[in-house]
Amino acid sequence: QVQLVESGGGLVQPGGSLRLSCAASGATLDRYAVGWFRQVPGKEREEVSCINAVNGLTYYANAFLGRATISRDNAKNTIYLEMNSLKPEDTAVYYCATDRLEITYGECPITIPSDRGQGTQVTVSS
Repeated sequence: QVQLVESGGGLVQPGGSLRLSCAASGATLDRYAVGWFRQVPGKEREEVSCINAVNGLTYYANAFLGRATISRDNAKNTIYLEMNSLKPEDTAVYYCATDRLEITYGECPITIPSDRGQGTQVTVSS
């Protein structure tokens, strides 16, 4: 079992930046792909970004191409998502998840998000 805890959200003005963290315990993340998702009430979940387990290949949703960078620090068992040029429409709860329960795990994108944390609220507003 993996426990994930997200942090780093908050209120930011349009055009601002945030760095989200996803800290894991219970197991190491280095064998799983880890993704960041966002959820807005009444809308479908969206995978924002994902990073592969072994080769570090990354995936970004079109809305975040050029505006986000995902990275992993295996020594700290933590995944980061840095977001820039934030827009009001980026307002959402952001959470991380693994692909641990997929038959073939370790590669993006994630189709069965597992072990998600409680999420961190990102609000972009002036």
